[in-house]
Amino acid sequence: MARLRCAVLDDYQGVAESLADWARLADAVDVRFVRRYLDGPDEVAAEIADCEIVVVMRERTPFPASLFERLPALRLLITSGMRNASIDLAAAARQGVTVCGTPSGSEPPAELTWALLLGLARSVTVEAGALRGGGPWQSTLGADLHGRRLGLIGLGKIGAKVARVGQALGMDVAAWSRNLTAARAEEAGVTLAGSLDELLSTSDFVSVHVQLSDRTRGLVGAAELKRMRSTAYLVNTSRAAVVDQEALVRALREGWIAGAGSDVYDTEPLPSDHPLRSAPNFLGLPHLGYVTRRNYEGYFTGAVEDIEGFLRGEVVRELA
Repeated sequence: MARLRCAVLDDYQGVAESLADWARLADAVDVRFVRRYLDGPDEVAAEIADCEIVVVMRERTPFPASLFERLPALRLLITSGMRNASIDLAAAARQGVTVCGTPSGSEPPAELTWALLLGLARSVTVEAGALRGGGPWQSTLGADLHGRRLGLIGLGKIGAKVARVGQALGMDVAAWSRNLTAARAEEAGVTLAGSLDELLSTSDFVSVHVQLSDRTRGLVGAAELKRMRSTAYLVNTSRAAVVDQEALVRALREGWIAGAGSDVYDTEPLPSDHPLRSAPNFLGLPHLGYVTRRNYEGYFTGAVEDIEGFLRGEVVRELA
């Protein structure tokens, strides 16, 4: 019997092969690992046209309906985590493609949120760059966290973890989302803001932790950014589209807010001429929120398990 072909895409760090026991599939599946970024559906289709199985990393490679139509051999698509907004699940079903997920932890993105927040508050990149480059010794004045308000837009798994760190640092933590209840806020020990406007206008640091949906797309636009304090900082490790990117650039250039940090962008990888790259007081990272060894081990070990289930005629962790 001919072996199936599997492509593991988006292996930017070149670690996928070493972080799971792919040899368990050797009798039935040929696995290849693709490190390079595939720029658009034509490159994706050319790379994986022969594959029955494809493994992708989060939303790095979108799978719209038009791509599924170009992949008649595809039978199993696996994404890291249990949610991937860039996969058209209805189109997958029409094409007879099963879509499965893998285990995922909420700790890494919560931890990275604090890397951005602390980096902004203490101008870490500015001061570290000056030290390495022979620049001035101490040129910035840090922003205090203790006694300041941390405003969380969303209090789910990640938001709640961010809240606990803020509380440990002596911050006054408040939260708001359309679905957040007083009971949930009380359980987390945070203040329930009466509205998004209230949260933005009273917080010294604002961090975004809501899922992207029609209700949250553009939730923080120009009007909302103008309601923030001029000394406040905004951090987004959720999804870029929750914050209007053009408005964010303008807010930074015109000084509506003190600074912003982001790990997510409207286009990824971020184009070299994207205005955020040159925006003042902006601390950006290349979508590293989930990129940790333990998370990757869970992703790729889970992918092997999903494929083994598929070979047995079983569906493991199906996305619906």
